[in-house]
Order: sequence, then C-alpha cells, then structure tokens
Amino acid sequence: MGILAWIVFGALVGWIASMIMKKSSQMGAFANIVVGILGAFIGGLIMSLIGGWDITGFNLRSFLVALLGAIILLAIVNVVKRGKASA
Repeated sequence: MGILAWIVFGALVGWIASMIMKKSSQMGAFANIVVGILGAFIGGLIMSLIGGWDITGFNLRSFLVALLGAIILLAIVNVVKRGKASA
C-alpha cells in the first residue's frame, strides 16, 4: 500500500476502534490515523505469531487485523493512563 492508502486505512481503523473503546470524543483525526497505523502493525505482529491473517492490502481481512491491533493498543493506553481497561 502507498502512503496515502496507509493514511486513509489508518484513519478509518483508528476512528472505528476509538468508537468501540469509547474514546472518539477524546481523539482527533491525527490520533485516529496514528492509532490505526500502529494498530495495523500490532495486529499484523500478533497474527503472524499465531499463524493467522496478515495485512495484505486494503481488504476486509486486513481491516479486521488492524482493528484488533488498534483496540489492543487503546486498551493498553487506557490501562497505563487510568489503571484499568474499559470497553
């Protein structure tokens, strides 16, 4: 994927993950992009370790892997900031 595709993909994934984790009102567009892109890396790493799907482009499987990683990232950040995870 090109840089523009990563930005769009990251923004979409980050926005949906922030809505799932009820952080949407606290995050801006840049934070959503960063969370989505980092979530794609985290999700890809986790899935490659367990032998699952990988990030292969702009498709549903890659979206789900990135969303999983973004939710994990937001949960970790929430634990560090507040001491507990909430969904």
